[in-house]
Amino acid sequence: MKALRWHGEQDVRVDDVPKPEIEEPTDAIVEITATAICGSDLHLYNDFMPGMQEGDILGHEPMGEVVEVGEEVDNLREGDRVVIPFTISCGSCWFCGNDMYSLCDETNPNAEMAAESMGHSPAGLFGFSHTLGGYDGGQAEYLRVPHADVGPIKIDSNLSDEEVLFLSDIYPTGYMAAENAEIEENDTVAVWGCGPVGQFAIQSAWMMGADQVIAIDRIPERLEMARGHADTQVIDYSEEDVYDRLMDATDDYGPDRCIDAVGSEAHSTCVDTVPDEPDRPYVIQQAAKSCRKGGTLSIPGVYIDGMDDAPMGPIMNKALTINTGQTHVQAYLDELLETIENGEIDPSEIITHTGDLDDGPEMYQRFNDKEDDCVKVVLEP
Repeated sequence: MKALRWHGEQDVRVDDVPKPEIEEPTDAIVEITATAICGSDLHLYNDFMPGMQEGDILGHEPMGEVVEVGEEVDNLREGDRVVIPFTISCGSCWFCGNDMYSLCDETNPNAEMAAESMGHSPAGLFGFSHTLGGYDGGQAEYLRVPHADVGPIKIDSNLSDEEVLFLSDIYPTGYMAAENAEIEENDTVAVWGCGPVGQFAIQSAWMMGADQVIAIDRIPERLEMARGHADTQVIDYSEEDVYDRLMDATDDYGPDRCIDAVGSEAHSTCVDTVPDEPDRPYVIQQAAKSCRKGGTLSIPGVYIDGMDDAPMGPIMNKALTINTGQTHVQAYLDELLETIENGEIDPSEIITHTGDLDDGPEMYQRFNDKEDDCVKVVLEP
């Protein structure tokens, strides 16, 4: 089969590799019909994520048709159409039992590697380095899905792939970001980053009853997309001071809830050049300064390791609450599928580019360099 594989910094290639096979009785094999490139994939593309090995198959936002199931898989059959969460979860450990699926204790075979840097290991993830399991990703023609009774959600309606694909990651991630922000009715919510996760965080904030949502970015097409969600206001941080604008919008109180949908490769900084390294603290610095006293910081943006200049003084002295984490995707699937079926949201609206696997290397480059108004890429193997 064809697959997109990592060969080093900004080097993604289409390779021929063996098709996956059933390895455990709880596995399923899925023929991929749609798969996306995620902003988190760019951390791998730019070689910031430790634990990558040449030849790793990328991708953690896939869906497709079940073509084979292991003998212990009860809820899926050949021919079922499924969306596959990026988190691989056993469903039976303490964390899964408490709906914290991204913290599963059982699915990272390289747990000791992750624990060396984090203290404990989170769940294994598709296509996201050997630190988090070394699992093949879904930017391929076929995918082996471990714990298939726990992960995939069946799509029984005639909704298109594009409408449901993002249940795999970015819609639940944006929704959990808004939930972690503890949004209440009449709150002002500021969202840093108008990439795909930011777009879903904005829409989720409106669904949760926010009175005012303000989106922050510098890319015109992303700001324009954000402006299209209800009455969202936008700030181009390259043109105006974020803190001053947020104070003007909130009578100097600051936003009640602040969401960092950027993560480690932030570019907003007061210096002339951005360091060529991950875990840049600029968004967290701005959010901590801007957030009202006693407010909440929600951080869905991925960070890799430690961080210099973290704003612990403002966070502590302003009594800010911080909620973060990889998304517990399985906990949200039924609820969010219903919002799509009911027409409350159309996730496909964020797609700007499509292609097949052969287009993958070019699409990675476009997405990374923010060329050609590229906000979200979907590939159809």
